[in-house]
Amino acid sequence: MKKNIMEYKGYHTCVEFDAETCVLRGKIEGISDFVDFESSDPQKIEEEFHSAVDDYLTFCKAVDKDPDKEYKGTFNVRIAPALHKKLAITALREGESLNTTVERAIHAYVENDSTTTASLQQQVRILTYALAISEKDKMVTVENFVPETKIIPFHSPKIKMQYNEVRSN
Repeated sequence: MKKNIMEYKGYHTCVEFDAETCVLRGKIEGISDFVDFESSDPQKIEEEFHSAVDDYLTFCKAVDKDPDKEYKGTFNVRIAPALHKKLAITALREGESLNTTVERAIHAYVENDSTTTASLQQQVRILTYALAISEKDKMVTVENFVPETKIIPFHSPKIKMQYNEVRSN
């Protein structure tokens, strides 16, 4: 996780070190205008960022331009065609737009959405039970599904999930 991100007046930057010139550099992220800053003194880089934001706001006012707002909610994403197809089919299945499906997936990723996690947990429980019962050729339905209580945690840096293990008799 990067710790070189700063915020000032609703604008953000990611400061990077240029080893060739021994200078710290940054630019205001998430706006269409290009506003950058630099400093060879690490103690002054935050001050330079603040000056860059203040100068940008002053410039916009002087030229009677509304300053760009960060992250307007629109961006292009390039993904593998197979993943694009899976997303589109998922959206159709859910009865929602592709944008809504992508937004929900991103929200779950960024916020570690407990609703999505609970849904995944339920799917894992049903599938585990179905696998255990399939050996006995019995039909499995969500209504008659009652898992045992042994908890087995999943270990993933991005997803926190657990499921109830079902043992066949």
